Amino acid sequence: MRTGDFEIPQRASPLAPFRHATFRALWTATLASNLGGLIQAVAAGWLMTTISNSDDMVALVQAATTLPVMIFSLAAGALADSFDRRNIMLAAQILMMLVSAGLAIFAVAGMLTPWLLLAFTFFIGCGTALHNPSWQASMGDIVPREDLPGAVTLNSMSYNLMRSVGPAVGGLIVAVAGAAFAFALNAFSYIALIRALAQWKPQRTPRSLPREAFGSAISAGLRYIAMSPNLLKVLFRGFLFGLAAISVLALLPLAARDLIEGGALTYGIMLGCFGFGAIGGALLNARIRESWRNEAIVRATFLAFALSAVMLALSRDVWLSCLALLPAGACWVLTLSLFNVTVQLSTPRWVVGRALALYQTATFGGMAAGSWLWGVIADSYGVDRALMASGVVLVLGAMVGLRFALPEFGTLNLDPLDRFNEPQLQLDLKPRSGPIMIMLDYEIAQEDIPAFLTLMARRRRIRIRDGARQWSLLRDLENPRIWTESYHVPTWVEYVRHHQRRTHADAEVFDRILALHRGAQPPRVHRMIERQTVPIRDDTPLKAHPDLP
Repeated sequence: MRTGDFEIPQRASPLAPFRHATFRALWTATLASNLGGLIQAVAAGWLMTTISNSDDMVALVQAATTLPVMIFSLAAGALADSFDRRNIMLAAQILMMLVSAGLAIFAVAGMLTPWLLLAFTFFIGCGTALHNPSWQASMGDIVPREDLPGAVTLNSMSYNLMRSVGPAVGGLIVAVAGAAFAFALNAFSYIALIRALAQWKPQRTPRSLPREAFGSAISAGLRYIAMSPNLLKVLFRGFLFGLAAISVLALLPLAARDLIEGGALTYGIMLGCFGFGAIGGALLNARIRESWRNEAIVRATFLAFALSAVMLALSRDVWLSCLALLPAGACWVLTLSLFNVTVQLSTPRWVVGRALALYQTATFGGMAAGSWLWGVIADSYGVDRALMASGVVLVLGAMVGLRFALPEFGTLNLDPLDRFNEPQLQLDLKPRSGPIMIMLDYEIAQEDIPAFLTLMARRRRIRIRDGARQWSLLRDLENPRIWTESYHVPTWVEYVRHHQRRTHADAEVFDRILALHRGAQPPRVHRMIERQTVPIRDDTPLKAHPDLP
């Protein structure tokens, strides 16, 4: 099926990404890393219950893992869009391996205190924050667009496949060999993924422009999201889901200990049931997306997760709690993978790392805040009441969809337009020369003004989103048919970068504006370097002419 000149991908097999050798190798290696990470998480959560009597300290183990993602994701996203993503992921994995080894050594020496355990967990979370934007943004480089939803879902399945067995294995290891041995296993689990990343040789796209400055890259990412209403909806709903749904994972050690009166193995089995449910959700993901609209899926998962949280709060039997955790796991994967795919398919490649990072900042920020919030409530009023309260917030999150409905997957062609040809300048302009002011003159008939203004409102958002500043629309007082679009960019190289960011979807707006232009010639473009003071000499001289001495 096609929309304009862009082909909308049909639903592919959920296992289609395995056709690609690189994805297959990295996915397989990720299994071992995920298994080690889940064993470590079980060991850390259970160890905290033995070295601290505070319920909120137990919940803070989950917060210490998610807080770095909230704090550092945007910076990691800017790095992912500017530098080699494979090297970033290698650095992150090596960092996490070293921190995990240090955690094991401190545990063996009996030197771990509650705050020291949180510190180690925080640094492991920093490695995750550095790794995730590059890993997720690399999906579009590893598999074609039509396999992207399947790749995102399979990544979730990889984690939850291990969640179905890892926690039970972790609980058994902690019960038999102790937390220190579990931490050591996690340190070794990074080796397979480090090796797979070292062997991967991604195709590198040559850069025609200098790398964007780090601060400018972060500003560009924030600006792009701020001028993209659909992405803002995804971020808001992701924050709400993370805030409320994390209650189940953050309080599960306490539910196993206080409500079920079980031990580390019971906690591992319960967490494993959450993982089994997540695998089921991943397998059903494609079929559900085919039958239901995105907003309907999100509302259903919010409500089903709320029901699971309430059931877990009321249950005093292992089998009933495990039954409640199955749909919770399925809803977790369905919701978060749908958010992730929506962001990826609604964002051009030049900013996809930062968009994913901001999505993770919102979602993991909600998780970090929720881990602390539900831990405090559990400490004051009990685990069961904290779980019930989170269920109420989930119901409210479903109702939010009545006002902020989730958009459907992007069907627009976000590939670079590549229409822009850099003009031949007569001044000896340097890449960093500026600021540059751009003015475009349109001739618009009176009867076309309403349509023109509607299109220019969209044009303004696109311009600012792609880096323009001080955008304005002017009308000639003496010749009202003449309208002038004006905007600034800091330097000439940023002007070229601004045009290279334009996508095929953006061109539709400009083409419709051109159709309203009544002039005999195309709209006149004025490109000018601005000076707010008068220099005592010409600082932008004419280019040397080859025929002149």
